[in-house]
Amino acid sequence: MKKLGIDIWSDIACPWCYVGKRRLERALATFPHEVEITWRAFELDPEAPPMRDPSVSQSQHIAQKYGIPVEAADARLRDMTLMAKEDGLELRFDLVRSGNTFDGHRVVHFATERGCGGEMKERILRAYMTEGQLVSDPDVLVRLGSEIGLDGVDVRKMLESDTCTDAVRADEREAEVLGIRGVPFFVIDGRHGVSGAQPAGQLLEVLHKAWSERPAERVDGNVCGPERCT
Repeated sequence: MKKLGIDIWSDIACPWCYVGKRRLERALATFPHEVEITWRAFELDPEAPPMRDPSVSQSQHIAQKYGIPVEAADARLRDMTLMAKEDGLELRFDLVRSGNTFDGHRVVHFATERGCGGEMKERILRAYMTEGQLVSDPDVLVRLGSEIGLDGVDVRKMLESDTCTDAVRADEREAEVLGIRGVPFFVIDGRHGVSGAQPAGQLLEVLHKAWSERPAERVDGNVCGPERCT
């Protein structure tokens, strides 16, 4: 039986997407069937500049974006940092350098075409969320791609062209069709949708449900019919 497909819409600048990735990995560690993960692009802020004002802290940015006090934004980030730690992640909001994520999504698509999309997604999330790297910077993206085995020259050529632009836009259009308004969003086997960074146990339940509801595959062998045998 073919692998269970998992499409994941997420953004690089999304801490819950990083947490959701880890929780899915924990669920898959005990899932006995093969899966095929496809990373889909979603921009939380398509109009973001290449780099936001570095003098504005992440707490200040969140406070401005959602219209809440800076103290409340600080509390949100502290809570999220503690939750992520339980999933083995170190979120460094004090280091985050915010900027546009479109080219980062293009690099993930580029890597996917070469069989290492998962590795690229992991590396770029860690670069943004933990290491404070500016993932809108072409030099950074070339280096990150090289670190996971891509040819840096090819990555730079891709970034200097329109390659993978249509693929990112197609993901975003499909997200609109599916009514996806927040990420992470998981579509399992094309039929089961899971919104948010759900606990690993809940993700595992959906995986088992999706597998159990798959139609039986037909296997053809030698048969005889009214007119001939094959």
